[in-house]
Amino acid sequence: MVDTLPDRAVKGRGALSNRVGRFERHTRHAIDDGWARPGVPAPDGADKSPAVDDETDPPSNPATIVSTDTTRTIIATNKSPDIPFDRSINPYRGCEHGCIYCFARPTHAYLGFSAGLDFETRILAKPDAAELLARELADRHYRCSAIAMGTNTDPYQPLEKNMQITRRILQVLAAHQHPVTIVTKSALIMRDIDILAPMAAKNLAHVSLSVTTLDRHLARVMEPRASTPMRRLTAIRTLAEAGIPTGVMTAPVIPGLNDSELENILKAAAAHGARSAGYVLLRLPLEIKELFEEWLRAHVPLRADRVMSLVRQTRDGALYQSQFGRRKVGSGAYADLVRQRFERAVTRFGLDRDGDELDTTLFRPPPRAGEQLNLL
Repeated sequence: MVDTLPDRAVKGRGALSNRVGRFERHTRHAIDDGWARPGVPAPDGADKSPAVDDETDPPSNPATIVSTDTTRTIIATNKSPDIPFDRSINPYRGCEHGCIYCFARPTHAYLGFSAGLDFETRILAKPDAAELLARELADRHYRCSAIAMGTNTDPYQPLEKNMQITRRILQVLAAHQHPVTIVTKSALIMRDIDILAPMAAKNLAHVSLSVTTLDRHLARVMEPRASTPMRRLTAIRTLAEAGIPTGVMTAPVIPGLNDSELENILKAAAAHGARSAGYVLLRLPLEIKELFEEWLRAHVPLRADRVMSLVRQTRDGALYQSQFGRRKVGSGAYADLVRQRFERAVTRFGLDRDGDELDTTLFRPPPRAGEQLNLL
C-alpha cells in the first residue's frame, strides 16, 4: 500500500502543489512507498541515508528558472467588453510574486507547465520586447491607443530589477509619445519615475498600485514575493509627488478574508496621494479553485470553509462566473454589498478624481526601414 504525500507550504512561494497542467495526458502524485518509515528495512540497493522528517523539515525552496520567450509579437489585443483597454504588453510569462489567487496562473498550462509552483518558478522572459514594440509601432496600419501593462503578469516582478525589460519598453513608448497604463504590486516602479514623470506631464501615463491587504503577515503568505503593503503605499506617495496620476486597485476582494479591510485600504491609499480606485472580486477559474482552497486550508484553516461558502454566495452557488460583466464583480447580495461599500468609500475618500483619458494625439511612430528621419 502506498500513501499520497500531502502538499505543504514552501517558504517564499504561494502555491503548495505543482499538479500537471490541464492539457497534459498524465498526472503525477508524490507518494510514500514506506521505505523510509521507522522499522521498515530498505531493500538491497536502496538509498539508506537518514529519512527526512516530514513533520518538521520544510520542503526545499524551488529555484526560479528563467527561459527566453521567442515570441515574434509583443502587443496582445482583446475585444472583451468589460475591460477598458484593447491592447496590452506582458514582458514576462509567469510571475515570481507567487500570488495564490492570480487569475493568470492557468495560462501556464498552454506552455506545458503547472499553474501551481511552475507558474512562479518557471518564468519566460521577453528580452527582445522593446525591439518588437518599436517594429509594431512603425507598422503603417498601427493606430494609437493606450497600452496596458500589468494586466496579466506583473511587469515589475523581481526579475525586472536586473533584466530591465519593462524599463526598455517604457523608453520606446516615451520616445514616441505613446500613452501607457500600468498596474503593479511592486515598489520597483519607483525606479522608472525618470521616464514616467515626463510622460505624465504630457498626459501619457497612469499607474495603479494593487494593495490587497494591510496585514503584513497575510500579504507574506498570500503574495510572498511582492512588495510589502507599506512599500506599495510608499510607492503611491512617491509617484503622486512626482506628478504621476496614481490609483489603487483593491484586487482581489476575498470574502471572509480581506473584504473587511476594504475601507481601510482605500483610506490609506488616499492619504498617500492616490486619486482613483478600482476593485475586482476574487476570481477562481480553472486550476485556481483547487490551488486557492488548498492554500486556505494550509494557512487559515479555521476560516477556510466560511471563505469558500462566501465565494459561492457571490457566484450564484459556483466558484466562478465567466460571463462578461459578472466575472470581475460577481452577483448576489454579498457581491452587491461589496460594490456599495466600495462606491461609498471612493466618494468618501476622494478617489474619484480621474482626469481625462490619456492623450493619443501626440504619438509619433518610429521610422520604418529605409524611411528618411523627420528633421523637425
